[in-house]
Amino acid sequence: MILVTGGCGFIGSNFIRLWLAEKDEPLVNLDALTYAGNAENLADIQDNPAYHFEKVDLRDSKAVRAVVDFYRPRAVLHFAAESHVDRSIKEPEAFLQTNVMGTFNLLDSALNAWREQGEPEEFRFLHVSTDEVYGSLSMTDPAFTEQHPYQPNSPYSASKAASDHLVRAWHHTYGLPVLTSNCSNNYGPYQFPEKLIPLMIERALAGETLPVYGDGSNVRDWLYVEDHCKALMVVLEKGVPGETYNIGGRAERSNLDVVESLTNMLQILKPRQGGYRELIECVPDRPGHDRRYAIDTRFISEQLGWYPDVGFGDGLLKTVEWYLANRQWVDNVKSGEYMKWVDGHYAAGSSVSDPSENP
Repeated sequence: MILVTGGCGFIGSNFIRLWLAEKDEPLVNLDALTYAGNAENLADIQDNPAYHFEKVDLRDSKAVRAVVDFYRPRAVLHFAAESHVDRSIKEPEAFLQTNVMGTFNLLDSALNAWREQGEPEEFRFLHVSTDEVYGSLSMTDPAFTEQHPYQPNSPYSASKAASDHLVRAWHHTYGLPVLTSNCSNNYGPYQFPEKLIPLMIERALAGETLPVYGDGSNVRDWLYVEDHCKALMVVLEKGVPGETYNIGGRAERSNLDVVESLTNMLQILKPRQGGYRELIECVPDRPGHDRRYAIDTRFISEQLGWYPDVGFGDGLLKTVEWYLANRQWVDNVKSGEYMKWVDGHYAAGSSVSDPSENP
């Protein structure tokens, strides 16, 4: 049994679907079902006997402890986090509460469970983090390695940096077998439409302007979500406790390049009179906007044998096609209907299974 936090979010739901397809091991998903945690993402696997769900907020230490104690997982994969930079600028407290205190509560419960199980060597705590903790690069700087100093520039990245440090401390102080991964920008199916690619798709289809910060020259490394999930499975299986692994797609693109590529694909797949590119509009830059992120993946490739499989062009095409083919999912998210689906399937608060059941 493994425990996943934030499994109803974008990356978590893709990971759970891949895990259940490829592994013969049950999984429990702990998720608070906040606005970006959509249980409808996993509606097709609700009846899978290997899948268990617990509606729990990481900020509730007692509820987290109850779930960990009941299921006694042999590994914890920590995806759950507030992750939208713009939102963190306006509402930083929520990021500190979830990303810092939530991680502390999970570490505390995991440490207790690990000790009660006799400190098994095979236990793992995999913390899924971001390249944003490293700060910003110039256009000529070498890519981030695992030794790059932390220089977070937004409330979001600062809260993730803090959680990374907590995970490191629990390993060096208490011996908890932890792993940390720092990934680049993910994209693909089931991403909440506040992030760049799905946001641009939805605005383009509605004929709305496509706002690009500044002059659009800010650069990100793009990682297809399934490649990320496969990398995490490799890290969980082969990673060395205490190590950090950078995971990237080897696909640096400026924001403007991404939006232009997206409009070109949309014009082929769903033509619009006048095209979509005319909708692009540069808007004032956001505060603390990092110039460039780039991931050096040599360490994970050399040590664990992982390489990204999906190139940016193929991944973007798959993503656009998915959003065009899944309009009901998109409409439910945009209208809030998915929350009604959640309310109809899960009661408020913790839903820890009956202790008489066998997880």
